Amino acid sequence: MSNISLIIEERAANIGNFMVGRLLPFRQKRAVGPFVFIDHMGPVKMSERENMEVLPHPHIGLSTLTFLFDGAIMHRDSIGSEVEIQPGAVNWMTAGSGVVHSERTPERLQDSTKSLHGLQIWVALPKELEETSPSFTHIDANQIPEWQEDSISFKLIAGEALDKKSPVPVHSHLYFIEIKSQNATKVSIGDKLYGESALYILNGSVFSEGNEYGPKQILVAKDAKLCEFDIAENSTVYIFGGESFPEERYIDWNFVSSSKERLAKAKEDWINQKFPKVVGETDFVPYPTFKKS
Repeated sequence: MSNISLIIEERAANIGNFMVGRLLPFRQKRAVGPFVFIDHMGPVKMSERENMEVLPHPHIGLSTLTFLFDGAIMHRDSIGSEVEIQPGAVNWMTAGSGVVHSERTPERLQDSTKSLHGLQIWVALPKELEETSPSFTHIDANQIPEWQEDSISFKLIAGEALDKKSPVPVHSHLYFIEIKSQNATKVSIGDKLYGESALYILNGSVFSEGNEYGPKQILVAKDAKLCEFDIAENSTVYIFGGESFPEERYIDWNFVSSSKERLAKAKEDWINQKFPKVVGETDFVPYPTFKKS
């Protein structure tokens, strides 16, 4: 019997002046473990007249994880952080009770041709930490655990799994793993995973139960402990998941919470500009006329 319970196709979504591929949430699967939102950015080429300009916008009740394959993003937030993220590094921002941040093309790249490609992820916070104070951590690429097994390269980008632990300061039991193949081979790591689990194919293909799956697909497993598949040569996949929370999580625009009342308050506070400000920024993204979830 197949261990795949659901196949999710990447869908186009607009995040202002930038198009992305939306992976989560999905109408049949709102979360995988604590992961509640995943956008695939790019790959996109931009001219010297085009830049990423995501104006200051708010979050509550979640941590954001930004992981780039190509390009660079300048992150600024209301905590006072100002960090350029580059490929292989991790920006981990915990919104908690409320944070505001902007994401832009770094000034050094704004007048040149450039590219951008990566993942932006939201991880819900445990209920007891939903109102924690905001924080920000940048982890350089050389700090991420990386190892080789035969013709497969592994990275544990966040969380704990495969007898490794990432330095990213996560708030719940989760994992986000990169797997890259040089040659076609079998991957069998199921006895070292836990909770809910899903696999995202960035490029190449994987084979399971006689079926082939390609890029821009998420495969959601029925049982994380049965995670075994064949991977084609020169493929890159990401396995993510972990323990689910006992309470449902609701999403309203950029807000995540176990309480719909808290979402309503966040909306009201943003409309009335009661969130903290990003130093040096005056523009902001207004609350949308039509809610997105």
